Amino acid sequence: QVQLVESGGGLVQPGGSLRLSCEASSRIFRLNTVGWYRQAPGKEREWVATLRTGSTTDYADSVKGRFTISRDTFGNTLYLQMNSLKPEDTAVYYCNTNPPRPDISWGQGTQVTVSS
Repeated sequence: QVQLVESGGGLVQPGGSLRLSCEASSRIFRLNTVGWYRQAPGKEREWVATLRTGSTTDYADSVKGRFTISRDTFGNTLYLQMNSLKPEDTAVYYCNTNPPRPDISWGQGTQVTVSS
């Protein structure tokens, strides 16, 4: 079974930047349409960004122009560059395929907290 491990989160002030990483135990990021998701306290998990196998991308309106999704050459690592962070970006961030596959378990996520 594919394992996903997210990292790179932390505490950052409004307007700051973070780069999240997601390591996979296989090359799923090269072979599948993949995405980043987030879940804020008391809310449902929501989609944030998509990267297709042809390298086209989509973003939620709330992050468009501030976040950038990308992957490494080998397809084992997915990234999310987050700039101009806002308090409403505070959430646990996850990666997975898009749509999420039932045979791929969600990772533990990485906490992003935007606060002064």
